[in-house]
Amino acid sequence: MGMSDVEHETHDRLVNLQTQIKNMSGDVVLVGDIMLDRYIHGYANNLNSRAPVPVLKETHRHEDVGAAAHVARGLENIGLDAILFGVIGDDLPGESIIEALEEEEVDCDGIAIIEDRTTTVKTRLIAGREYLISNQQLVLRWDIEDDTPVGAEAHSTIMDQAVNRITTSDVLVISDYGQGVVTDEGAARLINAAKLAEVPVICDPKLTGLHRTAGADWVIFQTRGLDLMAKRMASNDSSEAAKILIKENDWSNLVVLQGENGVTVYTSNGDVISAPCTLAEPRGMIGIIDAAAVAVAAGVNLGLTVEDIAHLANAACECIMSGTQNFTLTSDDLANRLGEVAWSLQISQR
Repeated sequence: MGMSDVEHETHDRLVNLQTQIKNMSGDVVLVGDIMLDRYIHGYANNLNSRAPVPVLKETHRHEDVGAAAHVARGLENIGLDAILFGVIGDDLPGESIIEALEEEEVDCDGIAIIEDRTTTVKTRLIAGREYLISNQQLVLRWDIEDDTPVGAEAHSTIMDQAVNRITTSDVLVISDYGQGVVTDEGAARLINAAKLAEVPVICDPKLTGLHRTAGADWVIFQTRGLDLMAKRMASNDSSEAAKILIKENDWSNLVVLQGENGVTVYTSNGDVISAPCTLAEPRGMIGIIDAAAVAVAAGVNLGLTVEDIAHLANAACECIMSGTQNFTLTSDDLANRLGEVAWSLQISQR
């Protein structure tokens, strides 16, 4: 039994993507909130004797850049040059972020260090039973954050610099975590500048900040976000809600990350493109939005079709959900994942 026409087309698409992703180049202007992520791993075999909460026995911990900084790191790791604009505090977490980004050769000139501001730190406790260590899960997250508005002068300088860099860039990414960097006026300036320069715009928005994405070419949601928006609009059909959101906000494409159900892209012309998840047991979800943003930026930069970008974003999410605890996308991981899926299609029909 051989592959069907559809399977042949998918196989050839994946192989072609695998080749193209290894030869990336280009500049991406990235504007958004910058954070530090901390991960504490361990065993959770018992409950506390005084309260029904797990007791975590720490085995190891590590830090990584988060939010827009994490997207910047992913862009660098697949061969694109990230030019990051945002703010951090004049503190140790902020210093750690700058050091980590400079090691990855991310352009940090657009990052403002603001006195008396606290750098956002998100700490995650991840644990499982000692004899089921492969099935770790998030036990607790606690946040230290400062979401007060960025000072007018500092914010204006950041936006001026970002707008100036857009004219010579290939892609604009806006990563909005509601921490004060992406404002109504600032987002409008960025998107208008990108439109004038014919630079594609990718947005990863908070649901409360959708009005700051008007005119974007690509917007990224997780499936629970779309379901929530459907409820707010009193719609029983997520697909119909997606179409309404696209029309109301003048988006070209809405990318919906559905975890074990893959990736679906809704377009402004009414097309719906789905790329199914091929993982037997999807695990971690931390970092899939950032990975998808990197993949979409790569696809847009390469001039790929919507179908190809859907498959590329799906492969990127699978890299994160494979359970390796590697939350940052790399070109090797992405190329290998594309190759594995193509190979599985080929051998399944032998």
